Amino acid sequence: MVRKYQLYLIEDEFAAHYFGRERLFFQLFQEHRTADGELKFITQKQISYITKRVEVLKIHQLIQKQLGKIKGFKADHGAYTIFLSGKLSTARLEVFQDLLTVEAEGSYEAETAFFEVLRKCESSFLALDLDHERYGWLKPIKERKFI
Repeated sequence: MVRKYQLYLIEDEFAAHYFGRERLFFQLFQEHRTADGELKFITQKQISYITKRVEVLKIHQLIQKQLGKIKGFKADHGAYTIFLSGKLSTARLEVFQDLLTVEAEGSYEAETAFFEVLRKCESSFLALDLDHERYGWLKPIKERKFI
């Protein structure tokens, strides 16, 4: 089974405000995916408002630096693949200005390698698997304690 994730960088204020209610983000992205006409336009505006642009160069540099020496890692025109034959795990990461995509098969090791690097880079990446209704933060946000 292929797992497909879309990773969006959520603006910090929205990430903090909707902590624990990530399903609302998921529903917005799910609705956008199936919408057309005016609703598609409205949901796109909402998504643009709550998301940040990805620092593409920063991501590329970090991926190369952190994963470049791993056996089974390959860079190909701005896309990255990790193939871990011993674990029967494969993942492909593509970096765009508004989102990152990850496609993975087999066990979870290869995609986890990408996720580990990305969570060190930014604190508010939200991963969405729209096909299987799974979603969550790469780096769980700690609830702020007010004294």
